[in-house]
Amino acid sequence: MGTIDSDLYRGILDFAHDTPSWIQHLMEVWTEVGLLLFAVLFVVAWWRARRSDPKALAVAVLAPLVTAVAYVISETVKSGIDEERPCRAVSGALPPLIDCPVYGDWSFPSNHATIAAAAAVGLALAWPKIGRLTVPMAILMAFSRVFVGVHYPHDVAAGLLLGTLVAFLVVRLLTRPGARVTEAMRGSGNGLVQWFAGPGPAGAGYGSASEGRSRRGSHRR
Repeated sequence: MGTIDSDLYRGILDFAHDTPSWIQHLMEVWTEVGLLLFAVLFVVAWWRARRSDPKALAVAVLAPLVTAVAYVISETVKSGIDEERPCRAVSGALPPLIDCPVYGDWSFPSNHATIAAAAAVGLALAWPKIGRLTVPMAILMAFSRVFVGVHYPHDVAAGLLLGTLVAFLVVRLLTRPGARVTEAMRGSGNGLVQWFAGPGPAGAGYGSASEGRSRRGSHRR
C-alpha cells in the first residue's frame, strides 16, 4: 500500500510539473480561496435560513460548527500518528510546488481535506442544492494538496472521509436541540438575538398569536 501510494504521489506531482504555470498557481492558491468561499457560503446559508423553520436555521448554524469540530479531531489524530510529509519522505519525487511544511507538521490526515469535506457536507445538509457546488469544491481542494506535493493521496482520502462522517454525525445529534434553541431565541426579548435567529417563516408569528388568542377565548367561554 505504501509503495502504491508513493507511486501515485510521484505520478500526480510529475503531472503537476507538466501543467502550465497558471494552473500550478491556481492549484497553489485554491485551498485558501476555497476556504474563503466556504466562509461566504456559511453566511449566505445562515441568512437564507433565518426565514425558514427552526430546524433549517439550526442546520445552517451547525455547518461552520461541524467544520471546526472536524478540524480539531483531524489535528488530534495528526499529532498522534506522526506521518512524515511525502515531500521529504518519498525518494525520487520531483520537488513540491510550494514549500514543504516544517518537520513536526505531520501529513496524516490532511486538515485541509477534512475541513473542506465537513464544510461541503454541512452546507449541503443546510442547503441541498448548493451541494452540487460544495462537494466538487471539497474534492478539488483535497486533490490540490497532492498536486502541490505536500500530501499523500491517502492523507486527503482520509480527510475527506473524516470530514464527511463528522458533519453527518454532529448535524444528526445537534439539529433537534439546535432547533429548540432557535425557537427560544426567536421568542427572546433581546433584539440582537431575535435578529440573529430571524423571523422564521412568513406569518408564523401571526399564526402563533392567533392560536393563543383563540385558546384564551375558548377558556373564557
